[in-house]
Amino acid sequence: MAIFVDKEFSKKLERTEALANSDFVEARSRLDPESGAEWLDIAGTYAMFDGIESPLTQTFGLGLFSESFEEDLKQAEDFFSQRGAPVCHEVSPMADQSILSVLSSRGYRPIELTSVMYRELANYSEVPDPRFTTRIIGEAEADVWARTAASGWATEFEGIEEFMLGVGRISVNARRTRPFLAELDGVPVAAGGFGIYDDVCILAGASTVPAARRQGAQNALLAARLGFAREQGCSLAMMCALPGSQSQKNAQKNGFEIAYTRIKWQLTTES
Repeated sequence: MAIFVDKEFSKKLERTEALANSDFVEARSRLDPESGAEWLDIAGTYAMFDGIESPLTQTFGLGLFSESFEEDLKQAEDFFSQRGAPVCHEVSPMADQSILSVLSSRGYRPIELTSVMYRELANYSEVPDPRFTTRIIGEAEADVWARTAASGWATEFEGIEEFMLGVGRISVNARRTRPFLAELDGVPVAAGGFGIYDDVCILAGASTVPAARRQGAQNALLAARLGFAREQGCSLAMMCALPGSQSQKNAQKNGFEIAYTRIKWQLTTES
């Protein structure tokens, strides 16, 4: 069946990512009550607070689920300002186009682009790489997964290792997250996030330790997660990446298509 990338399809993808992030925020709140982490459903727009400096502190779905997005926008702004957090929104190009002028008039500016990608799983057939062992880890291995993920991300962004270590430990405890680990000769070399929401799975946060790069660890992780999703009855997989990045290229090599490019907007002046 052909997939038409329209507003309804965008709702499906954006809601999946919103649910994955709300699970993370709930895990943060449970493990660190003093963080003040929480999320709010504003007529279908999910507003997340995961800390002032967290990239998860933003909204998903603005302009997709409600016709009163100006009211929703004001409520989201209040949600973030009450917590002293920056006001950011991930906005799908399938949202009502009038939202662009509203955001501009209120003092927002675009700060980030994201390729939102998808792959149908009906005809997916996993081809395991015999060099790697891939598996879902349990809570007892949370630290191993977190350290592997943090080691991989540390070379991508300066000073991020400790932050990603904390993120990894929270991710393992998120309600519907199934963290995958890839091992080479019994040594953990790559980690990837994964979750299932209705019939859609989301792949997130994959990284490989520097010493094991360019050996196929990411492809092994991708195959393992898609194969598991297919076994669990998922019909669709989604993931997000920086446009033109190696992550996007790897996804496209494995059958993912770009649904659309999303813009992240940040409020820079008082509304």
